[in-house]
Amino acid sequence: MTMNERRAEIMRILVARRATTMPVLARTFGVTTRTIQNDILALTVDYPLETKQGNGGCVKVADWYHPHRNLLNEEQQRTLSQLMESATEQQAEVLREMLVEYGSPKYRQMYEEDRNVRNITRVSH
Repeated sequence: MTMNERRAEIMRILVARRATTMPVLARTFGVTTRTIQNDILALTVDYPLETKQGNGGCVKVADWYHPHRNLLNEEQQRTLSQLMESATEQQAEVLREMLVEYGSPKYRQMYEEDRNVRNITRVSH
């Protein structure tokens, strides 16, 4: 297993369990706790990880972090999309950012495709 594969697996474990200890992770992967500490340090650049030292210490993902769960339901996404139609340009951009950040992956993909089309149109004029 490569370092990147191990780190991806650490994140899968943390998302599923929400918290664990570095010694448990070290045993799981057959590496030293120092290696796990380095992995956690590297992962904190991209993920909201928290560490607690001492008795009862652990590494955990932030309570609000749920990468596989949309935060906006379909009705909320639809309402924000409808509000964009009557919003100012600045308000519409804020609403778009909210939908991209907290909406479904389908909306993010649609937004990216739309933005790419607008960029291509701008370049060709």
